[in-house]
Amino acid sequence: MRVLVTNDDGIHSPGIAVLATALAEAGHTPIVAAPAEDMSGASASVIRMHRDAHIEVARADLGSKDGIEAWCVDATPALAVLTATLGAFGEPPETVLSGINAGLNTGLSILHSGTVGAALTAQRLGLSAMAISLEPGDPWLWQTAADVAIGQFGVLTDAPQGTVLNVNVPHRPDQRVEIRWAQLDPYGTVRASLADGESGRMQLEMRAGGAEPPHGSDAALLASGFVTITAVGGVHEQAMPYEVAELVQPRLESSVVPTPSSPLPVRVGKKRRATPTTR
Repeated sequence: MRVLVTNDDGIHSPGIAVLATALAEAGHTPIVAAPAEDMSGASASVIRMHRDAHIEVARADLGSKDGIEAWCVDATPALAVLTATLGAFGEPPETVLSGINAGLNTGLSILHSGTVGAALTAQRLGLSAMAISLEPGDPWLWQTAADVAIGQFGVLTDAPQGTVLNVNVPHRPDQRVEIRWAQLDPYGTVRASLADGESGRMQLEMRAGGAEPPHGSDAALLASGFVTITAVGGVHEQAMPYEVAELVQPRLESSVVPTPSSPLPVRVGKKRRATPTTR
């Protein structure tokens, strides 16, 4: 299977090379396209490009004996996925693996993860994808995380098209890892907080969450030493309560009216004040 491998830590992160090599050894055809620099926290952003809309791309060497095709892309991981599906790196991929991320991606805070954002972008484009993240440790267990990913690859490909699996691997060097399906923690293993800074500026720090994670959540199961897998989805329409929908849903005849000066209907709405610009 032709698999696009990307990440948000950058093309030089050891995790992406280990993951691509594991895919090649399993008989798949990995194509690596990853950011030129660290894009952690990029979510599913696709705005990393020049003013004329071009993107810098160059061949990269992963140092792999398998001769894996690799590209360094001056863009976010989501944009790497998008361009790959358009044929930027040869035949479009059949699925996407994002990782191995240097750090966990748990809870509802995965909204901000570039690793997960790449996988959700693949889902929006009709592909299945897996995001793989690893708990920090000394040494880093890159191969363990890659083995988990390869072991669950069949689950991904057997699932309905457009499935996204968020996989987190704990640091357990001397133990055999076990896998559990998990719910998303309401927050995540790491939370953002504001730290004191100089006047006129803010400083954002990432700190470990202090509250006890709910039983059965990904954060709780990881703390107990389990690999966690959660099926996640991207943006979708939310059904509104009937009472609220009745209040906010405009009637067609009140929102579109013809005018004598134009044969076409003109939409009527409140004027918005222009936002002043600063120089």
